[in-house]
Amino acid sequence: MGFVEVSRPRPQVALVTLNRPERMNAMAFDVMIPLRRALEEVSLDNTVRVVVVTGAGGGFCSGADLEDPGSIPNIEGLTRPTIALRSIELLDDVIRQLRAMHQPVVAAVNGPAIGGGFCLALAADIRVAATPAYFRAAGVNNGLTSSELGLSYLLPRAVGSSRAFEIMLTGRDVSAEEAEHIGLVSRVVGVDGLLEECYALAERVTALSRVGIELTKRLLWSSLDASSMHAHMDHEDVAQLYVRLTTENFEEAVRARKDGRPPVFGD
Repeated sequence: MGFVEVSRPRPQVALVTLNRPERMNAMAFDVMIPLRRALEEVSLDNTVRVVVVTGAGGGFCSGADLEDPGSIPNIEGLTRPTIALRSIELLDDVIRQLRAMHQPVVAAVNGPAIGGGFCLALAADIRVAATPAYFRAAGVNNGLTSSELGLSYLLPRAVGSSRAFEIMLTGRDVSAEEAEHIGLVSRVVGVDGLLEECYALAERVTALSRVGIELTKRLLWSSLDASSMHAHMDHEDVAQLYVRLTTENFEEAVRARKDGRPPVFGD
């Protein structure tokens, strides 16, 4: 058993589990390097339509491992400043990989998501939380900044600037209930039903057009970087025309409604 496990609990669904429960799935390099590799491999697996990411045991991810950070590869002959740069870039790559994946990523937040673990959850496309889960921007509590691994970029876009400022400047815990109230997670369920809820969500996605889902994910993320609504709408228009003119998905949807059956999209 490795620190990252990949399983196939449902057709077209991959479950990626951080598997170091005795350390609350902390972000040691011995965990993050195989996580990055696993995400890259799953992204290229065309039999996978949805990815669910979770943590083993009672925690999602507790952020930096302050006791055992693990081994950083390829640092022979480097000085401390350069090693620090390579280290943070490695962690950044995991966050970027989640965003770049072809498939929608659902974070099944089963427990605490602290510091970098908070960032990991935010980098997913959808977040579903179990009732014991909570979120903490922990940097300021440790005398550092809470701005790490994209948190100060992603959180304001998820919950608004005022709430993000308050959460990050105080370092307080955000409960699962509050997270649902402010839109940080889409829903909260009991621990025992968390993965089943995520699989049910995945089933809805896998019934839809692959190209439609992939382009929708890309457009949602690109909207966060758009310089204006006008510029983003141009991207949306091209994507919509691309799918409309290169597939028969729309015609199939019309036929299915007339027949009273679910559509089968062949893209």
